[in-house]
Amino acid sequence: MKKYVIFTCAVLVVLGLLFCHSRIEHEDAEAPVVAQGIDTIPMLVTQVQKCAKLYTAEYRVHKIVTHDDVLRLKGSVLQRDFNIKVPLGDRKIAIPIDAKLKAYIDFSQFSEKNIERQGDKITILLPDPKVTMTSSKIDQKNVKQYVSLTRANFSDAELANYQQQGRDAIIASIPELGILETAQENAAKVLVPMLCEMGYQEENITIAFRKQYGTNDIMKLLKVED
Repeated sequence: MKKYVIFTCAVLVVLGLLFCHSRIEHEDAEAPVVAQGIDTIPMLVTQVQKCAKLYTAEYRVHKIVTHDDVLRLKGSVLQRDFNIKVPLGDRKIAIPIDAKLKAYIDFSQFSEKNIERQGDKITILLPDPKVTMTSSKIDQKNVKQYVSLTRANFSDAELANYQQQGRDAIIASIPELGILETAQENAAKVLVPMLCEMGYQEENITIAFRKQYGTNDIMKLLKVED
């Protein structure tokens, strides 16, 4: 009887040890998952920084600048003002300007400050986008002008001034082109798959700029490379 009791106790002890060992192994198996969750943010920062300067949008803009220069004779006779168009005194010009706009996001300074996480939800605040204007030039072959016999041709200085007017008009139209929205969407196409691979659900991921950019902001974000 004593041998039976001793044998039974020994079996129970062995089973208890096996149970504890199994439990320890199960807990150890879950440990890396927790560690992985903790390490997600530093890993994400490292991966995003590798994107460096990410070009996200490119627009080719064609703008026609027109100028109608009419020669008029102004003065007064017998206390009556007059403003008369001088015959054969017209000058007209249409200047086509081609420009290329590129938007990019510089991730070199991306850090944990650009990341907001609440539970399973994560928001990436993109660094301020940058816009460059390249290849801004007059399409000389398609410049149209009419100059009356009594008038001088448009000078190089006048043409340069009209070209600058065209550039200014293109810059003013950037918010309407949606280039920043396109930059945001294309950045999301790069970052969302990266986050999904780290275990985040796509519906819990938000990619956003820190603010809505107006015309004054565009001037600060713009760089002309001509």
